Amino acid sequence: MEAAQAQIRDVLDVSGLVKRYGELTAVGGVSFHIGAGETFGLLGPNGAGKTTIISMVAGLIAANEGTVRVAGQEMDPSRTEAKRNIGLVPQELAIYPDLTARENLKFFGRLQGLTGSRLTQRSNEVLELIGLADRAGDQTKKYSGGMKRRLNIGIGLLHRPTLLILDEPTVGVDPQSRNAILESVEKLSVDGMAVLYTTHYMEEAERLCDRIAIIDEGRIQAEGTREQLITLTGGVDRINLRGDGSMARAAEVLRELPAVQHVDNDGAGLMLTVSDGPTALAGIVTGAASAGMSVTSVEIVRPDLESVFLHLTGKALRD
Repeated sequence: MEAAQAQIRDVLDVSGLVKRYGELTAVGGVSFHIGAGETFGLLGPNGAGKTTIISMVAGLIAANEGTVRVAGQEMDPSRTEAKRNIGLVPQELAIYPDLTARENLKFFGRLQGLTGSRLTQRSNEVLELIGLADRAGDQTKKYSGGMKRRLNIGIGLLHRPTLLILDEPTVGVDPQSRNAILESVEKLSVDGMAVLYTTHYMEEAERLCDRIAIIDEGRIQAEGTREQLITLTGGVDRINLRGDGSMARAAEVLRELPAVQHVDNDGAGLMLTVSDGPTALAGIVTGAASAGMSVTSVEIVRPDLESVFLHLTGKALRD
């Protein structure tokens, strides 16, 4: 029973965090939690308050109000022992360009208390995980931007933190390197590590995160799984039918189908709002054909986190 309770205990518990800079409230009452083996995303545009939140979580700056607990220990800038539970990967690269990847890892590993064969073994494990084992002996100033980012992540992993914080780890890298970084992150929660991941890229949050908090102007607008957040938009899909023939008659027929909520006819095709588009599609195409419409193309547009952000804030995610 005790083991089961330890397994479900939150690794990170954030309650009512507030950060003010003079008259500006950068973070206004943020609360969330992360369990062992869970990847939790803070999704929002630049300037939304994500970095300020993780700076308080990591004990880099003090909150004006609220509490942070990491592995049951209260966190603030003076709590050295609590900080040992955290691996922080900042936006800015924190590596030495004249050192090799292995030398960087060993340097930072010593700062984290690792020595001898334990440090060597752990460095080798991390190099394999981040895909840099074959370039371990090269100076990092010769690395691509994506390779430097992966090494940055590796440094944060060396001491096997209970909580790993990743602040926009794919900013400024090419698509191939970005995918390699995401693949590395996907492997992290397997060992029970909790991961706090900030991003303004919707597709990263959808790919990596078990739960997501949508944040804007220093406040969490909504939080849940991707599926839970999608329901906030009404959870409806859009189906676009293009073709010719009796589209007016087809629109009348399709409006009678149970799954169809709305039909627009723009003269070149029909745009339908439906519940569960993939399931309803066959009946819609059949109904349109039976009404005399010749369908030449079909497109299903499913709601995504961009739609949720727009619904909640009235603006696009990257505004």
